[in-house]
Amino acid sequence: MTISTPLPAPLPAVPAGEVFTVSDVAAESGVAPSAVRFYEKYGVITAVRTSGNQRRFDESAACRIQIAKLAQGVGLTVREIADLFAGLPANPAIDDWERIADQLIAEAEGRVARLTAFLAELGTGGRLCDIGANLDT
Repeated sequence: MTISTPLPAPLPAVPAGEVFTVSDVAAESGVAPSAVRFYEKYGVITAVRTSGNQRRFDESAACRIQIAKLAQGVGLTVREIADLFAGLPANPAIDDWERIADQLIAEAEGRVARLTAFLAELGTGGRLCDIGANLDT
């Protein structure tokens, strides 16, 4: 009597465009491999898994990380960046990136305006706790 165990279902093949490893994306984007995994964890970039459970990224991953670093410089959190990228197609076109740039510009300008107002309030010589209580954030 022979007992056979069923074989597990095969994992889907990695699509042809998903060819970049964590190391590839890290080198291309100028971050550590751990940062690539961090950005993936928070949805800034996405990967597919090989049958050996290795991550594979498409060609936009390094660009997305570079733009994420720029957005972090503007002051966005990683979650906010993931939300910003949520509407992007898998292979963003120039118009898609221009929309992201417009959103980053608007966010940066808004933050600069708020900081300028804060600086003006700080320069009044008032008590800090009173200034803080009166700020419209």
